[in-house]
Amino acid sequence: MKNKIIKGFSKLSVEEKRSFISLQSKDALVTSSELKGFLIEDPVEQKHFLELSENTISSFYTPYSIAPNMVVDGKVYHVPMAIEESSVVAAASHSARFWAERGGFRVTQVSMSKLGHVYFRWFGDPADLWTHWDPLKNFLLERLKKTTASMDRRGGGILSLELLDMTGLIKHLYKLEMEVNTVNSMGANFINTCLEEMAEGIDFFFGADPHPEGKKCQVVMSILSNYTTKCTVSVEASCPVDELRSITEGMRVATFTDKMELAYMIARIDPYRASTHNKGIMNGVDAVLMATGNDYRAAEAAAHTYASRDGQYRGLSWCTVKDHTLTIGLTLPLAVGTVGGITSLHALARRSLEILGNPTAKELMGIVAAVGLACNFAAIRSLVTTGIQKGHMRLHLSNILNMLIANPDQRRETEVYFDGKKVSYSAVKHFLNGKKH
Repeated sequence: MKNKIIKGFSKLSVEEKRSFISLQSKDALVTSSELKGFLIEDPVEQKHFLELSENTISSFYTPYSIAPNMVVDGKVYHVPMAIEESSVVAAASHSARFWAERGGFRVTQVSMSKLGHVYFRWFGDPADLWTHWDPLKNFLLERLKKTTASMDRRGGGILSLELLDMTGLIKHLYKLEMEVNTVNSMGANFINTCLEEMAEGIDFFFGADPHPEGKKCQVVMSILSNYTTKCTVSVEASCPVDELRSITEGMRVATFTDKMELAYMIARIDPYRASTHNKGIMNGVDAVLMATGNDYRAAEAAAHTYASRDGQYRGLSWCTVKDHTLTIGLTLPLAVGTVGGITSLHALARRSLEILGNPTAKELMGIVAAVGLACNFAAIRSLVTTGIQKGHMRLHLSNILNMLIANPDQRRETEVYFDGKKVSYSAVKHFLNGKKH
């Protein structure tokens, strides 16, 4: 029977897993050997790669590109990007070159603190809990000294520990909020370890029980927050409006700057536009995070929550035209790491950081945000001039020709024919069919 239930899949060898999956595929079209995919040739690296995740049977390749000439705080970076969408890399590259010739991107603000919480219910007198807070806090911090010793030596560690009353939202609910600096590591495991130590400490301090009957305190859960409001980076870029003439596609500079400023304002007031606006930013952000082995899902969660922080979803970036100068800017909540985790285990992630000159976490935050803003600027510029599809489909032409299995001569003829024309799959197919007769 196809697609049968299996128990103990995780205990099978890699070859056994592949064999099982190949037998479940329709008419056995997927063979076990095909599922090996593009495995790393070096056996040691391959072993590390296969052990990065659970139930791994192969690897899934994503194009690995470079966006050159990204200037951030006066330093030139050639930035690795892992993404399958060619227009994103092209946008980052073109925008980077434009701004590099005008001083590049400036990091105007960076904060490095991350937050984690222990949620618990207090069934006793609230005044009694606050009376116990100072001795409880000292007890928990003392309990964590061994856990935080290594991080403390690297210049990080726990910055603050606060008790927050949430009973106005859920009856009896409180939380401990821990603020921590994890220096150059993303720090998720460190933060969660500290929080779970504190949860156990609360239980011990109050003699709590998982079942609240007759007890004053019940710990509910402990977990870091991916909403990193105290771990943010802001970047800006500016140039005189007269220097925009080369990218206006023949439009009057005054008209161009007016439309640019308005486009950013629309993303601030219309969630339908803001969603796509922010997706364009995260195209660049995620690609760099993937290339450097960082958690792009956490970055996505933080960014979109941050975009809704005043109750309406808004665009994350902004544009102003003042005193004959156009300025663009972006603030992102962004937690990254340059040591530990996948950055130490994944060979290409390590190489990516080496290509960037082994930046600190703070420096990488600026690079990532600059790429996001560069992609965003390029997209808005296209939208207010030629439209997004002209450049996008021109870059997509290569993929269409690959899908249609065009030979070298057909590719050259097609590229010449569609130069300056609108590109679509059907149009390219029609052109190639005409050439075959």
